[in-house]
Amino acid sequence: MSADTKIAELLTELHQLIKQTQEERSRSEHNLLNIQKTHERMQTENKTSPYYRTKLRGLYTTAKADAEAECSILRHALDKIAEIKSLLEERRIAAKMAGVYSDSDPPRKTMRRGVLMTLLQQSAMTLPLWIGKPGESPPPLCGATPASKHTHTHTHTHTHTHTEAEVVSYNHSTNNRRRIIPLPQWKANPETDPEALFSKDQLVLALYPQTTCFYRALIHTPPHRPQDDYSVLFEDTSYADGYSPPLNVAQRYVVACKENKKK
Repeated sequence: MSADTKIAELLTELHQLIKQTQEERSRSEHNLLNIQKTHERMQTENKTSPYYRTKLRGLYTTAKADAEAECSILRHALDKIAEIKSLLEERRIAAKMAGVYSDSDPPRKTMRRGVLMTLLQQSAMTLPLWIGKPGESPPPLCGATPASKHTHTHTHTHTHTHTEAEVVSYNHSTNNRRRIIPLPQWKANPETDPEALFSKDQLVLALYPQTTCFYRALIHTPPHRPQDDYSVLFEDTSYADGYSPPLNVAQRYVVACKENKKK
């Protein structure tokens, strides 16, 4: 099956899941309205009778089941989106590699700086947010969570080697794994998984705005909401205290720094 056919099938499945989500939400809204009306009656009568306790217990049980069902559909939809993104990325890399190794094609043109900066920004904005189940720990490469020893650097993985790069091929026998740091594959949610974020004053390597280079920096302020960036202080000897003013850097481009002492 071609990538285009598979993507088309996944998009159809995603469309159906979105419709199911809306249907589930409409059904749950009726129950939530009943809960609200029951509370209003209790306030009007100024009493909590066994009848109302039993009724509310049943309504809340139903509401919980409805929420879990909607959550399950949304997780399934997120999985489909991840599959689609992966296939699109594989197709893009395949086309790119075909251009690299084709003798008949003209030499590749250097990407304009403005286009590159836009691509980096889009990559940061579209980084998926990790949404785990209750009690589930964030996986490796979620926010500040390091890669596990079993994590391999696959093609089209974005990595840091003091400059942002995309892996087009990788040889485990010749590439030094310690010198290649994969970038986060998910954003960490500060509201549910704060432990998966770098903490204030922690030393990191961060992508300096409008460049493709990573520099040492201190975390000034971690994200407070899922859509927030880090605020970091880059090491800069041109300032009296040795650090730049606070600058915002997306979670996608903040990784651990193994060097503890300032140079």
